[in-house]
Amino acid sequence: MLPTKKYKYVCGAWLLTLGLLSSCGEEFLAESPTDQVTDANFYKTATDAIQATNAVYGELITAGQYNAALWGVGDIFSDLSNTGGGGGGDGIEYQQLDNFNIPTTNPVVNRLWGSCYVGIGRANIVLQKVPAMSIDPALQKRCLGEAQFLRAKYYFDLVRAYGDVPLLTTPPATLAEVNVPRTPAAQVYAQIEKDLTDAIGNLPPSYSGDDIGRATKWAATGLLAKVYLTENKMTEAGQRAREVISGSGKALWDNYADNFKVANENGKESLFEAQFISGRNQYTQDGPGFSGNEFFGPRGQGIVPQGGYGFNIPEPDFVAGYEAGDLRRDATIWKPGDVYPDGRTQPASLPGSPNGYGVKKWFVGKANTNIWDSELNIPVLRLAEMYLIQAEAEGPTATGLEAINKVRRRAFGLPINTASAKDIAAGISAAAFKTAVIRERKYELAFEMDRWFDMKRTGTLLTSPQLIAKGIKPFNVVLPIPQTERDLNPNLAQNPGY
Repeated sequence: MLPTKKYKYVCGAWLLTLGLLSSCGEEFLAESPTDQVTDANFYKTATDAIQATNAVYGELITAGQYNAALWGVGDIFSDLSNTGGGGGGDGIEYQQLDNFNIPTTNPVVNRLWGSCYVGIGRANIVLQKVPAMSIDPALQKRCLGEAQFLRAKYYFDLVRAYGDVPLLTTPPATLAEVNVPRTPAAQVYAQIEKDLTDAIGNLPPSYSGDDIGRATKWAATGLLAKVYLTENKMTEAGQRAREVISGSGKALWDNYADNFKVANENGKESLFEAQFISGRNQYTQDGPGFSGNEFFGPRGQGIVPQGGYGFNIPEPDFVAGYEAGDLRRDATIWKPGDVYPDGRTQPASLPGSPNGYGVKKWFVGKANTNIWDSELNIPVLRLAEMYLIQAEAEGPTATGLEAINKVRRRAFGLPINTASAKDIAAGISAAAFKTAVIRERKYELAFEMDRWFDMKRTGTLLTSPQLIAKGIKPFNVVLPIPQTERDLNPNLAQNPGY
């Protein structure tokens, strides 16, 4: 049983409220209440510390993270996919991203910002309250490490998406401490690096039982490698990626598709996942289940509980880019002629998908129930990405070549540790090798909600023919600051162009 499965990321916004109000004083009370949870009677026991920490994880499974916003920004805002859906105004918030016509009121933009700051607020409470608690030192250290890892993760999403963002590292006691201006991105990255370095020292290398799925030392090390890669600190990125590869005990699945099966959640290739459970039979994108099974299901085909909404449709250029024999294609996309579990086949075209494509990677089907949502976890970090970070960081050295080639061999169903005809050969130029690595990331990590960030950091966002045709503009390298946030905080400057 995983922490999410057991706790369902309980202890939500009320914990944040406790922390925000903690400095307001209690003089107005004659005595502390005993029949309700307050800042005065919480943060006492080991259970309190665990619940407060669980709440920090909670935002990962909401519409502001992996249940909606990140696939809108990471996939549809990139060259991987288009909105799909039912046409007209269906999914207008995604259409705005897709067409690079994004108002400052766009719900996806608002959700991502708000969700990250809710998660950060909860992490800040843990980091303020837990050090003073009289609990087992090992648990105390672990809770702090989890909060540091998650705060870094949320800030990493923010700074990549919006550029300069307010940096808040303690629960605010007054409105003035909330209404702060945007902090330069370099300072935000410095805090992210510090949080992850601290988390590496605080987190255990693994868990057992109910705690499997929590952030580990290796999750923090892997995320730090990715942060360094984004900052173009290649020496540091390569070092951290190698540490994960050699020390984590993780290994690549022989079969790429095994990464995306419920039975293999938190499996041997996984470094960290957003933890979902199924159980809702009504529409919601705020947990506990993943909405992608329904949203990405072929529209109207009835192979998912509500028929399938057909969003996040793979672009024809992306599909055509698969090399012959690349097994990742059939694990990642629906294409015409693919056989459904009930024996029918994917049509040549569908509403919202004139070429008959769809995202298959997160398909669970009906799973013998009519439950709307899906229990399939979303990988946030996998070992395969560490190999690709190592390759990009080192360039076409012997070890850099071997790193990318392990990923490529697995993609073609070949023995991972044996040289093959699919290998990128020695002698390739550094520039051509980097292009090959970025291309490999595109197909290895497709629809894992990261492509726009990759295009941005590699300078290919504004030169992509597909995105130029859609109307991308130079200022689309960042999202707009949500207008609702600027209305509340007059110190927030808007990104140019919006």
